[in-house]
Amino acid sequence: MSFHSFTVSMGWLAVSSGLVGTFAQFRRVRTLGVEGVSLATWVLFAYMCCFWIAYGFAARSAEVTLGSILILPMQLGILARLKPWLHWAVPLRALGYFILCCVMPTILWGWAGGVYGTGVAMTINRAPQLIELIRQRDASGVSAVSWFVGVFGCTLWITYYVGAHLWAALTATAFAGVANLAIALLATWRHAQARQDLVASEVFAT
Repeated sequence: MSFHSFTVSMGWLAVSSGLVGTFAQFRRVRTLGVEGVSLATWVLFAYMCCFWIAYGFAARSAEVTLGSILILPMQLGILARLKPWLHWAVPLRALGYFILCCVMPTILWGWAGGVYGTGVAMTINRAPQLIELIRQRDASGVSAVSWFVGVFGCTLWITYYVGAHLWAALTATAFAGVANLAIALLATWRHAQARQDLVASEVFAT
């Protein structure tokens, strides 16, 4: 197998990992609710997913385009559970942030500028979820598995971008992967705390 074929296969594997990770979060909010899940983070995910779809067409990358198209419905399903219409200011602020970081750089400096801006946005947009996990002890709605799969997916995408020579996308994805890892580790810690609290309460009850 040539290096190019290898990186292309990593791209399609990244598409699959994105589906698995997003489905894990989607399933968790359906079964356990949205406690600890950040509306701001998932609104920005949906906005940026639309950006990646457009970028995938521009870069003639079927992997990027299809990977974003397939996960968008699940992202919208998660948002529906978060009821953004009850907190309309959050989607509006997120839209302004998306335009500032992603749309304007694309208009001014082309797709590369937009992708670098998206890298900044993808990193910062994890901040609300990190803050939510720090602030709120109950993180039952947050899937640590989903975020760990996201880390794995970022690694696959980085490999694909090396072969496709999409350096702006590689940089953006690397920063997002580090932020994903921070959320995954923090969510794992919160879930461990919840299990300890449950054991303690059962011991106390007996």
